[in-house]
Formats: sequence, C-alpha cells, structure tokens
Amino acid sequence: QVQLVESGGGLVQAGGSLTLSCKVSGSNFSFQRIGWYRQGPGNQRELVARIDTDDDRTEYAHSVKGRFTISRDNANNAVDLQMNSLQLEDTAVYYCSADGILLTNFGQRTFWGQGTQVTVSS
Repeated sequence: QVQLVESGGGLVQAGGSLTLSCKVSGSNFSFQRIGWYRQGPGNQRELVARIDTDDDRTEYAHSVKGRFTISRDNANNAVDLQMNSLQLEDTAVYYCSADGILLTNFGQRTFWGQGTQVTVSS
C-alpha cells in the first residue's frame, strides 16, 4: 500500500552536513504526516522531525532544533531532512514514517521505511 525508501545516509565528520531523502509512494492511503525517526545504539526509536501534509506544519525534537530542517519535495514525492552541524550523538539509523488512513477500511496506520545509517565521526 505504502512504500517509503530512504536514501542519503553515510559517514560524516562532526560539524558536517547530510541530507536524507524519503521517497514516498502508495495507493489507497490518505497521508496525514511524514516523519523522520532515529534509533541510536542501545536507544529507543525517537522522533527527529515530522511534517503535516495538509498545512506543512513541522515539529522537531529539542535536540535537533535549529540544526535540522524537514521539508517536502512535491515534485519528487519525497520528504527531505537537511541535517547541519552534525554531532556524535546524531549517529543512528534514521527511519522515515508515514501516518495516515487506509482508504480500504478507514483505519489509522503507520508505515515505516527500512532505515538509513548515519554515522558521525570525530
């Protein structure tokens, strides 16, 4: 129904930048929100940033405010996460998620991508 494909992860030095992209596709699904989450070694998955699809309202984790920017690339059906001033603590697997309503049964559903590794080195 919904496919989310992340790209853009990699190895970067502290202070550097990376842009992650989540290519979104699917049918029979009314998208409400696209988000980026991350899970570092030994940590639970946490919200990084998310954007509402109807009004582009954004929400950020406190730890990334002012450094990361989430945006929609409507031409490419993607949601990007621009990450600047990367810190060692940003090392994690980053996952894209899509929240919305299945049009087949009007149930709320969240879909996840496979994740992309971001490693920040000193």
